[in-house]
Amino acid sequence: MQKPLPHGRVIHPWPLRLTHWVNAVVIVIMIGSGWQIYDASPLFGFTFPPLVTVGGWLGAAIACHLACMWFLVANGLVYFIWSLASGHFRKFFPIRPAEVWRDLRAALGFRLEHELGVYNAVQRLLYIGVLVAGVVVVLSGLSIWKPVQLWFICDALGGYSVARYVHFFAMTAIAGFIAIHLLLVLMVPKVLPPMITGGRIEP
Repeated sequence: MQKPLPHGRVIHPWPLRLTHWVNAVVIVIMIGSGWQIYDASPLFGFTFPPLVTVGGWLGAAIACHLACMWFLVANGLVYFIWSLASGHFRKFFPIRPAEVWRDLRAALGFRLEHELGVYNAVQRLLYIGVLVAGVVVVLSGLSIWKPVQLWFICDALGGYSVARYVHFFAMTAIAGFIAIHLLLVLMVPKVLPPMITGGRIEP
């Protein structure tokens, strides 16, 4: 089990809050512009309604998508470096199947207790999953954008056509995480203020 924060400690340090909110804005724009790009050449038998897309037309969506990509990469690097240096990543481990199953059943039965600053097993699994999806979506996106120059990434993903599917499903995983994340915030609203102010475990 993860140890609770000592009394008097900030729940969410400012680097975590900053990268979280930058990521939130950038990801939403990237998903919306990505859906606009998808609509120009759908992979499946559906398209996204204009109401949920960003850009209005293909050229603007691509420009927006590429511009936000650099913010996503830069913000991600800051997060990874800070998490490694601060030991934040240790909060995500260990991930034990038995604990995940226990906490999942408790969550589905609305019996899961939440302690500020402590990640339950389901949260740890989801956070690791979305970080992996973020790396995959960036690599697949780069391979689609520059399939000739970055042929080694493109080939590793199975070629241009397959990379498009990889990119789509990685995006879907991230969108699914966001939906679950927002649902959990609605279910446990006390977790939101500390992500804005930092919060503190009082002595």
